[in-house]
Amino acid sequence: MRNCRTPWERPRFGPEGQLLALFTRMEMLLFCVWALLALNPGPGATEEIFEVSIWPDQALVKLGQSLMINCSTTCPDPGPGGIETYLKKTQVDKGPQWKEFLLEDVTENSVLQCFFSCAGIQKDTSLDITVYQPPEQVILELQPAWVAMDEAFTVKCHVPSVAPLENLTLTLLQGNQELHRKDFMNVAVASQRAEITINVKAQREDDRCNFSCRAELDLSSHGGGLFHSSSAIKVLRIFEFSESPQIWVSSLLEIGMAEAVSCELARVFPATEVMFHMFLGDQELSLFVSWKGDTAWANATVRAMETGDQELSCLVSLGPMEQKTREPVHVYSFPPPILEIEELYPLAGTDINVTCLGHVLTSPSPTLRLKGAPDLPAPGEPAWLLLTTREEDNGRNFSCEASLEVQGQRLSKTTAVQLHVLYKPRLEESDCPGNQTWVKGTEQLLACIPKGNPTPTLVCTWNGVIFNFEVPRKATQNHTGTYCCTASNQLGSVSKDIAVIVRGLDEGISSTIFVIIIVALGVGVITIALYLNYRPCKIERRKLPYRQKEKNKEEESQFAVQQAEKCNAHNC
Repeated sequence: MRNCRTPWERPRFGPEGQLLALFTRMEMLLFCVWALLALNPGPGATEEIFEVSIWPDQALVKLGQSLMINCSTTCPDPGPGGIETYLKKTQVDKGPQWKEFLLEDVTENSVLQCFFSCAGIQKDTSLDITVYQPPEQVILELQPAWVAMDEAFTVKCHVPSVAPLENLTLTLLQGNQELHRKDFMNVAVASQRAEITINVKAQREDDRCNFSCRAELDLSSHGGGLFHSSSAIKVLRIFEFSESPQIWVSSLLEIGMAEAVSCELARVFPATEVMFHMFLGDQELSLFVSWKGDTAWANATVRAMETGDQELSCLVSLGPMEQKTREPVHVYSFPPPILEIEELYPLAGTDINVTCLGHVLTSPSPTLRLKGAPDLPAPGEPAWLLLTTREEDNGRNFSCEASLEVQGQRLSKTTAVQLHVLYKPRLEESDCPGNQTWVKGTEQLLACIPKGNPTPTLVCTWNGVIFNFEVPRKATQNHTGTYCCTASNQLGSVSKDIAVIVRGLDEGISSTIFVIIIVALGVGVITIALYLNYRPCKIERRKLPYRQKEKNKEEESQFAVQQAEKCNAHNC
């Protein structure tokens, strides 16, 4: 390209040269104009070349945050330019061919226009702004939280705030098992709600199952990432409560007396979580709860403190279910009858009165009966007995029975008292034999048990020395002799001599054999006598000699017995 020189750069010539130089300068001026025109295209060329662009080319902004926008052009000398949007904008910087804006508090999707004009021609470009909100709160609902077995329950999950909805996926989980999945790609704009709902039939094995909901927002198509969140775990409770509780209690309660009561509920699940409350009137009872299988029950001890008609109630609850059962009871007062003995420790031969009375708190008056009394008294009247005490009455039990009719039921109570008759000691032959035989070499005790009340003490002496009769000892010939035993109590004393004979073992055996022979002979004699006494009278008299012979044998047998007894008495 040629250089266009300025006028002060021309050479110095004469007139002809000056004219020639003038033409040369005009030629060069025309060339420079042509070159400038060639370097600057006309209006049509400018419209075809310049461009308008925007950054970023994809706009993904979190709800409520700000976004920086740069709008630029390739036009060397651009005219008016900027952005068009209903969002709040602020121009923060600019250059010859660009402008930068800050969009604040972006809360919804929008389309932004970036424009520039160049040589009277305007161009623009658009930018789709997508607002997103992660699923920060995921709410799961179980309706109802306690559901009866074989009934339907609803599992509902919803996300209150999330965007864009078409990129959301909700998944319902039971434990780690996926129950249902839903996306919102084809949901109509008018019905856009981020929720999912299913109905499930309750089974016993579903009890205490964990349910949850997972929300996923996938923004990869908008140049973003994956956001996910989960709900809190909800526990489903299944129950069965198909029967009413039953109360087990007596229809009659005695005032002040402890009475066992119970409340039972059958066909219930889970039995271990059944709650019981029992009341007698306004008094709540302390319970002991048990269960087995699908049955639960509560035991309590009730103690009524007021007479009259009252109500025992049982309140049973399980989850949302609650049932109350009532049972009427009648509280009565029936203290035991009073048995009075004029003197509990009388001396033998003393006259005493025994009286049977109804308690003053018993209403109405009971019917009384005194054991041993000759007659039954009239209703409401006491029963009594006049007794002259004997030794045999010591330890005798007297009983006073009262009967009362309450609510059609006949009730009875008995009071017993033992009589203690005091008498002097006795040493009877049956308990303290005067003659005792010991076998040499065997363990022996002096047999002597005194009678008396108070119980007497017994002291035995032998040859002037106290003999311990309570300790067994081996019998020797030296133990032969007479022992003196004395029984004493507060009323007196009595003494008795006891003769002890110690025999050898052979002597004892011989004596035993001799006794057996004597017994056998005695049995034979008795048999013969009976035979002869009841023999038919038609026996002929010619048989009398035979009878005489039998009679002689009988006499001989009796004589032998007598001789044996004499021999035994003289230690033969």
